Amino acid sequence: MLHQKFLNRFVIRQIIWTVVIIYLAVTIGLVIFKGHNLLTLILPLVLFFLAYTDAFQTKHTIRKNYPIIGRLRYILESVRPELRQYFFEGELDGKPFNRRERSIVYQRAKNEKQTVSFGMQDDPNRIGYEWASHSVYPKHVTDFNFRTTIGNSSCKQPYSASIYNISAMSYGALSKKAITALNKGAQLGGFAHNTGEGGISDYHRSGGDLIWQIGTGYFGCRTKDGKFDGDLFKERTAYPEVKMIELKLSQGAKPGHGGLLPAEKNTIEVSKIRNVEPFTTVHSPSSHSAFSDANGLVHFIQRLRDLSGGKPVGFKICIGRKDEFIEIVEAMKSNNIYPDFITVDGAEGGTGAAPLEFIDYMGMALSDALVFVNKTLKEYGIRENIKIIAAGKVISAFDLAKNMALGADACYSARGMMFALGCIQALQCDSGHCPVGIATQDPLLYKGMDITDKSVRVATFHKNTMKAFGEFISACGFEKPSEIKPETFHKRIEHGKNLTFAEMYFNDKK
Repeated sequence: MLHQKFLNRFVIRQIIWTVVIIYLAVTIGLVIFKGHNLLTLILPLVLFFLAYTDAFQTKHTIRKNYPIIGRLRYILESVRPELRQYFFEGELDGKPFNRRERSIVYQRAKNEKQTVSFGMQDDPNRIGYEWASHSVYPKHVTDFNFRTTIGNSSCKQPYSASIYNISAMSYGALSKKAITALNKGAQLGGFAHNTGEGGISDYHRSGGDLIWQIGTGYFGCRTKDGKFDGDLFKERTAYPEVKMIELKLSQGAKPGHGGLLPAEKNTIEVSKIRNVEPFTTVHSPSSHSAFSDANGLVHFIQRLRDLSGGKPVGFKICIGRKDEFIEIVEAMKSNNIYPDFITVDGAEGGTGAAPLEFIDYMGMALSDALVFVNKTLKEYGIRENIKIIAAGKVISAFDLAKNMALGADACYSARGMMFALGCIQALQCDSGHCPVGIATQDPLLYKGMDITDKSVRVATFHKNTMKAFGEFISACGFEKPSEIKPETFHKRIEHGKNLTFAEMYFNDKK
């Protein structure tokens, strides 16, 4: 059998060479004896060159064994995502967001028809299906500007935040036009824009409210050797558009790893904003140098609050080891220092670049993390001092309401806002070749983006999502986000059995 396979491979290879050589010989003969144009030789010469190159290279066995036709394997593989998305993907297929989820963002961003016909396409009997119970006495909500005030008694400048805001995406990871459109969209819609850990660029300062995120690299407030610079932080946090400060401890898509900016995205302009060497791959450290334990963390939070003039300060975390978060909570209480908010990032959160092991196998899912953080803060009697912001695949009214039932006061969305900008989920964020000009620094790719149009789409997506949220909770019998109860939401855990979120997550008798 093995001998037959080898023979077949040998025969195929000989046939390829025979065809190429005969084709080249016949073409040469036509040029010499029949006076055909020399351009006729281009194709056979190219085929001969490809066959020769494939046969004598040592990196790809398929190309060596099957010259020329072996290249088809790599060509088809390169267009596989596009073929799958445009021709074979069903409405509920596609990861991390399926076509149905992407479509509702596009429709709301463009203010187009947002209804669907005929019936549900999901299977309500599948394990894991989630749903909400409606009320026979629905409320009538007319004000869809849902907001929450962030800032405890130690905060001198509380911020009235929308319950739905733009999550952390740095300039450098995103193009200048994408950042500008997001910020202008935030201004038009009256919601906040998280800068990401890459610092505050001029494009972030286009009129929208900012949440300045500070990561382990301290970009925008760092010394030359990468340490925290208090004076620079004080100077930039005085910008009037900076409404809150978020200290990033870890990120859902790559907890414990640190951020990554590929060299091709680290332009001269980006490097000046971050104070790093241009055209080098920039790895943020996996941990902070300004503190090394829970007590150091809470005192650093107080230092940031003092330097900022009393603006709301919080931290972002993906829950991993529960005991470490409990230590942080105990340090808050023992020092009587409380952050104004905690951003809980689920393991399903997105990123521009991270190792597969971190994206797929590290960190706690958002639902479990929200419940854990909410319950822990309540157990220590400090929940009223701290608002919780949820991040991780939040794009619909159901996602918002579900997270609030589990303890969130507000939510972030990154990829939802990217879809509103025109993202097609090409999964090229880490390559620098984003086809729609969002996650790239290539002017040829982002110059076609119309900032005015895209900013309106971002604002419209937010507006229509808030309207959908109001209609959704009113159907459940609520008028305000704070009224949403975990008893309202259900999940099928096995065939023939559903549990409410209250039974699943808050039944202490279990």
